[in-house]
Amino acid sequence: MLSTTYIRDNKEQVLKGLAKRNFKDAEKTIDSVIETDERKRAAQTALDQVLAESNKLSKEIGILFKSGEVQKANIIKEKTGQLKEKSKELAELKAQMESELNELLYQIPNIPNSLVPAGSSEEDNEVVFEHGEIPTLEENAMPHWELGKKYDIIDFDLGNKITGAGFPVYKGKGAKLQRALIAYFLDKNTEAGYTEVQPPLVINEASGYGTGQLPDKEGQMYHIGADDLYLIPTAEVPVTNFYRDTLLKEDDFPICNTAYTPCFRREAGSYGSHVRGLNRLHQFDKVEIVRIEHPDRSYAALDSMVEHVKGILNELGLPYRILRLCGGDLGFTSALTYDFEVYSTAQSRWLEISSVSNFETFQANRLKLRFKNKTGKSQLAHTLNGSSLALPRVLAGLLENCQTENGIVIPEVLRPYTGFDIIK
Repeated sequence: MLSTTYIRDNKEQVLKGLAKRNFKDAEKTIDSVIETDERKRAAQTALDQVLAESNKLSKEIGILFKSGEVQKANIIKEKTGQLKEKSKELAELKAQMESELNELLYQIPNIPNSLVPAGSSEEDNEVVFEHGEIPTLEENAMPHWELGKKYDIIDFDLGNKITGAGFPVYKGKGAKLQRALIAYFLDKNTEAGYTEVQPPLVINEASGYGTGQLPDKEGQMYHIGADDLYLIPTAEVPVTNFYRDTLLKEDDFPICNTAYTPCFRREAGSYGSHVRGLNRLHQFDKVEIVRIEHPDRSYAALDSMVEHVKGILNELGLPYRILRLCGGDLGFTSALTYDFEVYSTAQSRWLEISSVSNFETFQANRLKLRFKNKTGKSQLAHTLNGSSLALPRVLAGLLENCQTENGIVIPEVLRPYTGFDIIK
C-alpha cells in the first residue's frame, strides 16, 4: 500500500506510474486520497485541541475542589462533559475518514520501477535473457499429460474423481520425482544462505491484507468460512507475515527464508487447452524464497535472486528465458517482476515457472514492517520474493523435453534424489 505522505509529495510521479499500469480514473482516485487525508488530519487536529482543553480543565477542577470552590468547579465540570461529547464525535469522524482512506488506498497498485516497460498485456513483456537449446523431439513426441498416462506417473482422472479438475494424483516414479524436485530446490536455496522454514498452510484475514492478496485477489483464494481463514496461494504470504508488526535493526538485514508448501488457487475462469494437464492447477507444490531487505540494497538482492534461479535451471538443463513484465502485466503489489519461462517442446510454447519480484515498501507499509536506521528513525523495509521453483510446469518441461524412445531421462543433478536415471 502506498503511503499518503508519498502520494501527497509525489503526485505527478504516482500518476505517471499508474498510467504505465493503465490504471483507470487515476487522477480522480489520487485526488480523493489527498482530500480524504486532509479531512482525517483536520479531524485529528481538532480532536487534539479538544483533548488538550479537556485535560487543562480537568486539572483546574481538581485545584478548585481542593480550594473549596465547588460551585465554580461544577460549572467547569459541565463544560468538560460537553468537550467529552465533542471529542467522541471527532474520534468517530477521524475513524470514518481513516476507513474511507484505507478503502481508497487498497484500490491503488504499486508504482512501477523505472525499468518496467510500458504495455497493456503479456505481449508487451520484454525478453531480457534466453538460455539453452530447444531439443528436437521425435515426431511421435507426447505432451506431459499423455506421458503421465503412458508411464502411469500422473493420474488426472483419479484426481478428478476424488476432488475435481486441477487436483492431479502423482504415482510411483512421478511421486518420487516430485519429492526429488522439492528436496533439490530446498537444498539449493539453503546452500545459497536461505533459512528453511515450514509455515502454516492457512492464513487469517490480517495476513491476506498484509501481503496484498486481500482485497485484490479475494476471489482467487479458497475461503474456510466457518473459521474465516484462507488456504495459502503461495508460501510468500505466511512467510512474509512472519515479520508483520515488527521493528527490525539494520544489522538484521538481509533476512532470507525458503519454504516448501502446497499452494491453493481457485483460478476462476481458467479454461481451454492452455490450462490442460499440469499447466494450471488448483493445488500444486512450490518452493519459495522470501527476502526482507534494506531499501538501499533491495535491487541488488533482486538481481542475486534472478541469478540464483538461473543457476537452478542451468543445472536442470532446461531451455528457458527471462521476461521483464510490462506495466499492464505487472502484479498489483510488485514494483518490478522478472518471469522465468521454460520451453515445452511437445506443446511448442513457453510455460511460466517462476516470478521474482521486488515490492519495495508496498507490502511493508501494510505489514507495519519497519527498521531503525542509523539515525534512530523508524523506516519501512523492502520485501522481495520468488518461486524457486513452482513444480507443475518444471515437471511438465522435464517430462516433455527429456522424453526419448527408451523413456524419460532424468537430469543428472536430480539422480541422487530420485535413485533412478530413467522413467520407462
